Amino acid sequence: MSAKPLAVRSLPPCAAVFAAAALAWGQAAPATVTAPLPEQAQAYVGVALANELQAVENPNHPMRYQLRKSSPRLTTTKEIVETKDGEVALLLAVNDKPLSSTDAQKEQARLDGLLSDSGKQRHRKQSEEADAGRLIKVLRALPSAFIYQYSGAGQDATGKQEKFTFKPNPDFTPPDLETQVLTAMNGAIWIDPASDRVTRLEGHLLRDVDFGWGILGRLNRGGWIVIEDANVCGDQWRIVHFQMQLSGRVLFRTRNFDTVEDESHFEPLPVGMGYRQAIQMLRTDP
Repeated sequence: MSAKPLAVRSLPPCAAVFAAAALAWGQAAPATVTAPLPEQAQAYVGVALANELQAVENPNHPMRYQLRKSSPRLTTTKEIVETKDGEVALLLAVNDKPLSSTDAQKEQARLDGLLSDSGKQRHRKQSEEADAGRLIKVLRALPSAFIYQYSGAGQDATGKQEKFTFKPNPDFTPPDLETQVLTAMNGAIWIDPASDRVTRLEGHLLRDVDFGWGILGRLNRGGWIVIEDANVCGDQWRIVHFQMQLSGRVLFRTRNFDTVEDESHFEPLPVGMGYRQAIQMLRTDP
């Protein structure tokens, strides 16, 4: 079975770490797991991680979908179209209410600005590629960053689930800032053995994590994240639910990340579509 690609969205660096873990599974792992030995559990995860890494490095399944993002102060709903030039977004609602005519006109003016200045879209693509690079770094580190242990089988609405817990590997030395947070994480991952895909991840920070000797930033212990993954279209798997509560300091400023994201209404798109075509699509079929 061939590996399937991951979509990479723009997330805070700490969130990208957890997102990588959530989807860091492939299709070559065994279909069933029966009380494996510790080394077998580690190998099960390692093979899957290798497949997922290959998929992330070769994405070729663009989608159109809706993204609803909520924080304590604001909720937005956007239509997202993935293209070879990066994502194009159209704001549909604020606080679950349709845009006013004035705000809708502002959105159309923003799209006009993208059409007249391709550099803006190029900047967005560069940002997405930077996120993808960080994700790949984390995926490469995951096989050695954690000790995985099988925790039993369960059942949910989609069928049988296999659960693995993970904790930091004391022998792991993070090679860069992106993977440093892995030394302070533990949690659990649920896998659908019929498809060898992750359906849920829960991660927790066991202790404070400093970046750049505490000068550049810090993540505080007690933060947590939940990610749910699903087959959304034609055996393509995407994140459908993402929830994060983290706090920390970035360049002497305290930051709180309290976010819920839900993705839905997935539709496959032709490979090679440009961002100008995406704008036209959003305008004719919003």
